[in-house]
Amino acid sequence: MTTKHSKNIADYILPLNMNGLSGRMLKLPSSNKNRNREILLLYGSHASIERMYGVVENLSQYGNVTLPDLPGFGGMEPFYKIGEKPDVDTLADYLAAFIKLRYKNRRFSIISFSLSFAVTTRMLQKYPEIAKKVDHLISAVGFVDKDDLRIKRRNYIMLYITAWVFKFRLPALFFRHVILNPTLIRFAYKIGGGRVNHPKYKGMSQEEYENLLEFEIKLWHVNEVRTYMYTALEVMNMRLPRTHVDLAVHHISVDVDRYFDNASVEQHMRLIYKDFSMSKADISAHVPTVVATAEEAAPLIPPAVRALLRKKS
Repeated sequence: MTTKHSKNIADYILPLNMNGLSGRMLKLPSSNKNRNREILLLYGSHASIERMYGVVENLSQYGNVTLPDLPGFGGMEPFYKIGEKPDVDTLADYLAAFIKLRYKNRRFSIISFSLSFAVTTRMLQKYPEIAKKVDHLISAVGFVDKDDLRIKRRNYIMLYITAWVFKFRLPALFFRHVILNPTLIRFAYKIGGGRVNHPKYKGMSQEEYENLLEFEIKLWHVNEVRTYMYTALEVMNMRLPRTHVDLAVHHISVDVDRYFDNASVEQHMRLIYKDFSMSKADISAHVPTVVATAEEAAPLIPPAVRALLRKKS
């Protein structure tokens, strides 16, 4: 696996301080002087700026890309620090505040991955004035309802109990410092299928697998445990209001998504948004574990989405 980039990621990461919480924000200028679209990119719950850099670099051919941390994710301080819980509404309010600060009177497009699309949807429902400034809204394997999940009942119950227990402070400390020990993480991935049987890792060399596993360990460590568990419960209980959003949504799906049912996702998004269209990413899993370069990120963005982004605002 290559990890080389045409630009040095560290040069474009800035501090992000909002609402008493400190995190980071990646601001990558357009690589094409003829395209200055503003693109707001939001990652999902098991990610970081570093994980998404290949996507950012690939999207920069269409405009200026901004990728912020959200509280509790990517190493950013959690809402618990200021006495708040990381529910979808609180995250939506934070995102709205960020957009008002970052974009002010400028128009922009939004690309949201997984959980962040539910947060984006709730934000647009609560702040319709922001929706009026959005040129394109793109869901990257996103969802808006718990019925979109495709998890076996036994696994669902196990995950629900785990998330409920470890959303509390002391159990979360135990989880972070004992269960998330690198040796235990490696063992868990091995019994979960490893390089041979796990769909994320099929076809990889042993070296690639080891590199990716090291990055997985980093992801588990940078995302705050209580936030991760609380938002997992939010996902499993999610039923967003059917408040109309006067925007069309373009949904990026994958053929073999282990987490979401594409037909159910479409049904629920149509209940909220003005219009819906869908195209498939050329990948074999929900989202690749690590996207290291712009070239490796390319299959995530289907031709239909690229055509949208090429259009003049």
